[in-house]
Amino acid sequence: MQGIQDLWEIVKDVWQEGYAGIDFSSLIIALGIIALALMVRGIFTRFAINRIIAYAQRSDSKVDDELVLALKGPIRFIPVVIGVYFALEVPEFGDDPEFSAAAGKIVRSLIVFNIFWALYCSVNPLTFLLGKLEELFSAEMVGFLVKIMKGIIVGLGAATILQLWGIQVGPIIAGFGIVGVAVALGAQDLFKNLISGFLILAEKRFKAGDWVLVDGVVEGTVENIGFRSTTIRRFDKAITIVPNATFADRAVTNFTEMTHRRIYWKIGVEYSTTVAQLQQITDKIRAYLLGNKDFAQPDEALMFVVTDSFNNSSIDIMIYCFTKTTKWGEWLDIKQDFAYAIKAIVEQAGTGFAFPSMSIYRGIGAAEPDPFIPPEGYKDGYALSNGGDGYGNA
Repeated sequence: MQGIQDLWEIVKDVWQEGYAGIDFSSLIIALGIIALALMVRGIFTRFAINRIIAYAQRSDSKVDDELVLALKGPIRFIPVVIGVYFALEVPEFGDDPEFSAAAGKIVRSLIVFNIFWALYCSVNPLTFLLGKLEELFSAEMVGFLVKIMKGIIVGLGAATILQLWGIQVGPIIAGFGIVGVAVALGAQDLFKNLISGFLILAEKRFKAGDWVLVDGVVEGTVENIGFRSTTIRRFDKAITIVPNATFADRAVTNFTEMTHRRIYWKIGVEYSTTVAQLQQITDKIRAYLLGNKDFAQPDEALMFVVTDSFNNSSIDIMIYCFTKTTKWGEWLDIKQDFAYAIKAIVEQAGTGFAFPSMSIYRGIGAAEPDPFIPPEGYKDGYALSNGGDGYGNA
């Protein structure tokens, strides 16, 4: 019996000693409180938050719906904070002043974390407030401002928590400033690219999805505009990553901003074409363009159909007009139909298209070429002297 009593005393000592001087009963109670808080969180989410979401969905505005969904995580975290607070308020924990002070800092840190988490989650649903800025800046620029706001919130939250634990933020920021100067001196190209990227977004030179030509670099569709580089997919589907500083030194043509798409042709007809035929061709081509819904009319864009020049082998008719569509596929179809119409018009006029040719005249009245008479002493170009037979044989 004495052995059993001794064993029981050891068990009691171990139980009371617990972990780090805290008995196991207090630890179990604390863990039970946190577990209960997690259970309450599930119940709270199922009933309270779902009811709030359902209520928000009844309103005409979509902002409150997005806001409630965005804040779902911080709201679910509230029972956890409450559970941690009560778990740390177990009497056994409060006996140690140092532990009590640390427990207070933990609870305050969780509260600060939850507040700034809620602010961070609220940024995206509230970006509609920045909608008017898209009239001045591009959507990418507004997205950049949103990222800055999120970064500020994260920085302020981290600084607040560090201050709660007695860590001074000022010296840390000063240290980062010194490091930043050192980095800036060794990364001038990086900062040049960053500034250029900011200017691209601010000036709305182009946006994702635009067809651009960077003079001497690449032509393709913009896929992504970053602050260091821009991704352009060429028409052969290859990706080209262009440093943003390149756009400060190169001309950039944005074909997507075209209001119309041009057709510029020179049609060469035969020199045998009469003036009446030329007039018939130009009039019918002009009539095809005027009133055609696929082509921009003279009040919208330039339109010319004129006999332009006398070329080496042809009389050239210049056609200068614009289609209303700027889409390449539709433009090709319109241009093809226009080419068919021009060919039919030229054939109906009784003439034809010219092609490079050369006429050689042998003289007036000459039916045959003049005979070739070799000089005296030669036969077929070979000398008769020196024992030759006139055919190059000795």
